[in-house]
Amino acid sequence: MDFDFTDDQDSLRDAVRRWVDKGFAFDRRHALAKAGGASRAVYGELAELGLAGLVIPEAHGGLAQGPVDAMVVCEELGRGLVNAPYAEAALMAPALFSAAPEALQAAWLPRMATGEALVVPALAERGARYKLTKISTTAKQNGDAWQVTGQKLVVPAADEADAFIVPARISGTDGDTAGIALFLVEAAAATTAAYATQDGGRAGDVTLSGAAAHLITTDGHDVLEAAVDAGIAAQCAEGVGLMDRLLAITVEYMNTRKQFGTTLASFQALRHRIADVKMQLELGRSMSYYASLKLGEAPAQRRRAISQARVQLGHSMRYVGQQCIQLHGGIACTDEYIASHYFKRLTMLEMSFGDTLHHLGEVSARMQDTAGVFA
Repeated sequence: MDFDFTDDQDSLRDAVRRWVDKGFAFDRRHALAKAGGASRAVYGELAELGLAGLVIPEAHGGLAQGPVDAMVVCEELGRGLVNAPYAEAALMAPALFSAAPEALQAAWLPRMATGEALVVPALAERGARYKLTKISTTAKQNGDAWQVTGQKLVVPAADEADAFIVPARISGTDGDTAGIALFLVEAAAATTAAYATQDGGRAGDVTLSGAAAHLITTDGHDVLEAAVDAGIAAQCAEGVGLMDRLLAITVEYMNTRKQFGTTLASFQALRHRIADVKMQLELGRSMSYYASLKLGEAPAQRRRAISQARVQLGHSMRYVGQQCIQLHGGIACTDEYIASHYFKRLTMLEMSFGDTLHHLGEVSARMQDTAGVFA
């Protein structure tokens, strides 16, 4: 199977990497994290590169690129430890908008493509345990208008966003796939309590009390699943970029740090550990490719592939992160040293859209009468 990237994809990777090297050095990232993690300006710079409109249709000012292009971008953003809500705003939000009426798309997608409007999904709820059908937020129709009531937690860039895409229940009960609608709620109609996150980013809890909302679709479950799967695939790619760069930082440290009169890299036991780290990185990379390539499959196959990839990435991110921190020693636990920030981000990714145990359960439930990762 040919895993070579096209010339356009290589050019895209180079463009993102050049921006990271030139405009997002660790000093800038560290300063943003210490100041509370605000990322709207960073997202605006990504939009200037055309990345905000990467998957938005050309009819609405986007580039209409596919999952592999998104994977390439997310790898490089991970490698640069860029703290912008790219997966949520540039990949998931357009996927959720795909079910919206044409008038609503025309009003928002061109502005999203240029970065003028930052729209993020507001999905998580207390007690949901990553289940997309467990929704306590409700919506009621009053004539032609809709009002949404509920609370969404850990919404990325919540106090910087212009609008939120909110799943709410219009009928049925927890666990029902029917009765889940998607709404666009403008930030002015919501109350937001923002806070910095452990990885140096920014999030917030969004409270809606009869908030005026624009209906995207009354049949939102399948669209929501597809968008979340795209987000998971993007975060898998980001994890690969994070691990790749953290490994390079660790190898560089081992080639310069001396113990007992010689560099750490000369010790055979430590070289074996680095080989194991490299193996886990490449396992994660292959499953990240697998996830992105499966995004166009039928829902059942797509969802299983995404969970399979997420399980492997969960194991790889934990192993690579812990080993690299241990190989550094105490310096890797300090806030001033770059490795600690990569480890924090890898740890945060483990809790996004379902942890490893959750996705292991998803894989098990979808195995049916087959066995094996690729069965």
